[in-house]
Amino acid sequence: MSTMTSAKRNPLADIDWAYLEFFVGNAKQAAHYYCSAFGFEQMAYAGPETGVRDRASYVLEQNKLRFVLTSSLLPDDDISAHVRLHGDGIKDIAILVEDARAAHAAAVAADAKSLLAPMELRDNAGHIIKATVATYGDTVHSFIELRDYRGAFLPGFVEARKRVSSARHPNLCHVDHCVGNVGWGEMDSWGDFYARVFGFSQLVSFDDKDISTEYTALKSKVMTDERHRVKFPVNEPAVGKKKSQIEEYLDFNGGPGVQHVAIATENIVETIDALKANGVEFMDTPDAYYDDLEARVGKIDEAVAVLRDRRILVDRDDLGYMLQIFTKPLQDRPTLFFEIIQRKGSLSFGKGNFKALFVSIEREQEKRGTL
Repeated sequence: MSTMTSAKRNPLADIDWAYLEFFVGNAKQAAHYYCSAFGFEQMAYAGPETGVRDRASYVLEQNKLRFVLTSSLLPDDDISAHVRLHGDGIKDIAILVEDARAAHAAAVAADAKSLLAPMELRDNAGHIIKATVATYGDTVHSFIELRDYRGAFLPGFVEARKRVSSARHPNLCHVDHCVGNVGWGEMDSWGDFYARVFGFSQLVSFDDKDISTEYTALKSKVMTDERHRVKFPVNEPAVGKKKSQIEEYLDFNGGPGVQHVAIATENIVETIDALKANGVEFMDTPDAYYDDLEARVGKIDEAVAVLRDRRILVDRDDLGYMLQIFTKPLQDRPTLFFEIIQRKGSLSFGKGNFKALFVSIEREQEKRGTL
């Protein structure tokens, strides 16, 4: 079946990432952090100066990445409540669609909870259609239909370009996947949600035999659109001797939410060098991981010594291989972090790297006294 025919059948078949909106305590300071550490450029702003009275939002861009950092100007609204409960984190995983009204109608017909009925937003640069549905925890998906909009970002925003001249540019390209952590026994129901509401299929799944160490374990299921452009892994805890990273996340986040965002790059070595020069901190990897690396994953283009120096992980599937590394948490609570990923044909999610990664995470948990 062609993509065009599929899109007519399912308005959520032909989709892409629109933006990620973070609710944070201080959007101005957070914007500076992401620009200086991750090399974003500020492109647009909305706030009291633009007629928005209850919040301030800064839009950051880098290649196809769009982050919106929003903080409340009020002490007791939904944004403030969200930050009090969860800390800084992702509220809205916004999806670009061809027809937001049809996408919303299809989602609601499949039992998604509507939070915002389709509405038109307009200014001198044109108009868009936006609708929103709920997903796990307090996270939402907005459906964004841009039509002929020619403005800086969305109606209500004005162009406000700014960059940190001293920051090195890491050339981060686009969102590869966005991972949600949910509670005990909830993974299958949220996997079913994405199958039912979005028409996604299961790309891969992992159980506690795949993702475990001596102490902790979890389960994961990866849901994806038919083009593998938008991918949503969903994690839940599994029984282990000690508290898993998913349990720790749920405790500190006050429930389910976005655990990490995987950001694609075309040259992970150059990207990591730039990010480290900007002060970004990454998870460590045991030296033993690199012993006989090519014997485990096959021939790769990169020198093992180069990967070892940067603590980059490698995994392979029948389509190729991928390289990945994970930042430390991006805020004081050990919740949201980023993954930097380069795919060389592979659709893998790093199954072969889980044990090395989890040992590193457990070391950080031990420092926090939460293992």
